[in-house]
Amino acid sequence: MATKELGFEEIKRGILAGNFAPVYLFQGDESYFIDRLTDMLIENVLDDSERDFNQIIFYGLETNARTVIASCKRFPMMAERQLVVLKEAQNMKDIEELAHYVKQPLQSTVLVINYKHGKLDGRKKLAAEIGKTGLAFESKKLYENRMPDFIIRYLQEKNVKIEQKASLLLTDYLGNDLSKLTNELEKLIISLPQANAQITPELIEKNIGVSKDYNNFELQKAIASKDVLKANRIVKYFEQNPKNNPLIVTLTVLFNFFANLMICHYERNKTETHLMSALGFRYNFQITDYMQAMKNYPPAKTMQIISLIRTADAQSKGVDNVSLPDGKLLAELLYRIMH
Repeated sequence: MATKELGFEEIKRGILAGNFAPVYLFQGDESYFIDRLTDMLIENVLDDSERDFNQIIFYGLETNARTVIASCKRFPMMAERQLVVLKEAQNMKDIEELAHYVKQPLQSTVLVINYKHGKLDGRKKLAAEIGKTGLAFESKKLYENRMPDFIIRYLQEKNVKIEQKASLLLTDYLGNDLSKLTNELEKLIISLPQANAQITPELIEKNIGVSKDYNNFELQKAIASKDVLKANRIVKYFEQNPKNNPLIVTLTVLFNFFANLMICHYERNKTETHLMSALGFRYNFQITDYMQAMKNYPPAKTMQIISLIRTADAQSKGVDNVSLPDGKLLAELLYRIMH
């Protein structure tokens, strides 16, 4: 039987309402959501006065199933329930043995299995038993086109606003590493002036160090509008600051952009609303560059550019390229894209 897969918000609501399952399985490739839900349970299952005797945290590499099961079978001391958390569960060699407990868990114990960088084998007994008695959540990596939305929602919960360009700037610089992103957002929140709780590109440039004018977002915008002068200035800046602007990141941004542009070309309905839906965008500013680029790069040219980016990627890894540095590779690619 498959585990009962629920969404993050659904599990969060249950935890905050005090409706605790006897077993939780948080698994997947994105550690941020796993940690968030685990922390919510640690904060809400027990009061501060109850934790000393009723909260146990294990780490998979340092424990075994017998020890975890023995702790789960204890009864709480002067509390309604106890909390047992198994972190880094993917490192526990005999994790499948937990199925013997999960089959009939104590209602006075909340067991949290925190399994990162992968999933339990759904064909085996532990996953099947959790499907009968517990709740499961798979934490998946967010695609970069979902990152501005995540940033906006994260800041809304803290009553902080962010300019559209600033959210794209953070996505471009930090990618889809949510733990790293949220750490940087917290730093920015602390640095906000009390009179204006809004994150701007200028604030990001000052506190994180990424240029508000010379970045992959601005390069994409310049290429989309065929602003050759601006694009060349950005590429020159990248060449002079290679550590902050690695070629592989720029190539990934450009490849994703033109791959999405090809999708736009072959959609029959080319209205902004429809294309946003096709690409999974939620905000109008995310589609602006594509509407401009469709006018400047027809389908045949778009396909040629995708091929050029793939070639540049291979060359950056040494294929058919002995000595051309990354800055020159990007400059040559830019010329071929825009001419």
